[in-house]
Amino acid sequence: MKKVLKVLGYFILGLLSFCVLYIVAEYSLSRISAQRREINVDRTVQVFVKSNGVHTDIVLPVVNEEMDWSQLFPYENTIGKHHGYQYVGIGWGDKGFYLDTPEWKDLKVSTAFIAAFGLGQSAIHVTYYNTIQEDELCFSYQISRSQYHDLVQYIKQSLDGNQNQAILVNTNAQYGDSDAFYEAKGAYSMFYSCNTWTNNALKKADMPAGIWATFDKGILSHYKNKQ
Repeated sequence: MKKVLKVLGYFILGLLSFCVLYIVAEYSLSRISAQRREINVDRTVQVFVKSNGVHTDIVLPVVNEEMDWSQLFPYENTIGKHHGYQYVGIGWGDKGFYLDTPEWKDLKVSTAFIAAFGLGQSAIHVTYYNTIQEDELCFSYQISRSQYHDLVQYIKQSLDGNQNQAILVNTNAQYGDSDAFYEAKGAYSMFYSCNTWTNNALKKADMPAGIWATFDKGILSHYKNKQ
């Protein structure tokens, strides 16, 4: 019995040590600015980095010279089927979390385990907006057309299948009447979360971002400091 308790003690100590190391590493690396190029051309495209308190989205104009998102993610795929939105929020995450966990009280141990260890599938979540309100969880940032092009390519490359024809996830798990889910590449894990995907998108477009992030707070800190 003493041997079992000793092994259990080492396991708990190791687990606690890992959790502390993980939190310290994430906090530090997410707040250290990733290296990026200086952009010397006109920044004419307004985008937003938006969080719901846990999960971050990149919010973009629905239509400009570079991209019409309503062609890739048709309005008809949303419950409301309304047209004429001004902005589209795009995020990536674990499909099980998206579809089976609308609220934290709905979280199952199996869903958390699959997501934490990269055993599940992923999805792109698309939400259309009429207006965007800046606040402590939503920040505006001006980028160039070249940067916007890089964002567009990053998002397209995250889609499963044909980059010009997103595959709709047939579900009744939408959060409102203006959102939909699409099949995506990759797997969520404790080291590559929905916020890691966002952070990598920002780095790809030479926007403010951390070296590595799995929580939203580190990403948003780079934009709060610019207010």
